[in-house]
Amino acid sequence: MSEDAVESQEAQQLDGYRKVESEKPETPKTQQPKVHKAGKKDNVIYVGKKPTMSYVLAVITQFSEGNSEVFVKARGRSISRAVDVIEVTKKKFLQGLRCEMETDTEVITDERNQRINVSTLSAKLLK
Repeated sequence: MSEDAVESQEAQQLDGYRKVESEKPETPKTQQPKVHKAGKKDNVIYVGKKPTMSYVLAVITQFSEGNSEVFVKARGRSISRAVDVIEVTKKKFLQGLRCEMETDTEVITDERNQRINVSTLSAKLLK
């Protein structure tokens, strides 16, 4: 079958969609935490609305990749979930884990120019 016949057959199967070839850049395999364009490090876990075990898995993955410290950060209502993540990780999976916690308050201005205080938690987990 010729190359043109294969392309026309693929075009019929895609029903109006077009196939786009993309090149994936090679990623370096280093043990150092990677820093993204936004300055975010891979060893920082931001806790939000996902289930607790999703974040526990993320923490365990970071330690298994060779990181000696992992940061768990949360704001507002997610703080209780972040504490749950830390405790589950310490009690059930990594018993020798040490934790250093820091709390703070951020002042945020909303769209009506009202100032809102939001509590933050930053925990440093050490193996």
